[in-house]
Amino acid sequence: MQIVLDLAAILLAYALGSVPFGLLVVKLTTGKDIRKIESGRTGGTNAMRAAGFWAGFTTAMLDILKGAAAVWLAKFITPDNHLIHVLAPLAAILGHNYSIFLPERDQNGKFLRLRGGAGGAPSVGGAMGIWPGSILIILPLGMLTFFTIGIASVTTMAVALFATIAFAIRASQGLMPWTDVLYGVGAEILLVWALRPNIKKLLEGNERIVKYSLNGWLRARKEKQEEK
Repeated sequence: MQIVLDLAAILLAYALGSVPFGLLVVKLTTGKDIRKIESGRTGGTNAMRAAGFWAGFTTAMLDILKGAAAVWLAKFITPDNHLIHVLAPLAAILGHNYSIFLPERDQNGKFLRLRGGAGGAPSVGGAMGIWPGSILIILPLGMLTFFTIGIASVTTMAVALFATIAFAIRASQGLMPWTDVLYGVGAEILLVWALRPNIKKLLEGNERIVKYSLNGWLRARKEKQEEK
């Protein structure tokens, strides 16, 4: 019976993570299909590109919430199995990146892949679900990274790194189990895997820079000066 409950918690977390809030927010506000805009991902950054800052912000907050809710749901279903509380948010990230609700088919109707985001926001939410205080560390650092460097893929990978470091420090102080550190490591692996194309662009110097960031503003200012 316990195994059934554990599997149910993981599957429900995956289904929760699969909810494409970016697709819904952009569709409701602009009528556009986010999958046909820029990167085609359903996360907050692409929602911002498709429908503006507030659409991106709303999407990011909802994606954070579903990551945290995956932990809360797991704790409700199987309160005594802490490993499941760690695996559930990883399942939510997996669902976000490869949503069961967003299958993509070719012209012949054959299944190709599942669409989704890159996993940054739900990874923040998962960390918050495991340790609520982490949001006060990871979110400010993530926002600082995003609005200074201005590269969404770097920010996405950074938030899981921040979670890993914060959890490792707490675990070394005996404030949380070392199992929780596995969440940060697992999240980082999932994010890096999803961002393989972006990492290639980073290495080539072709990755997008968000215009709302300090880096984006400085670059735009430099380009204007060069045009004069």
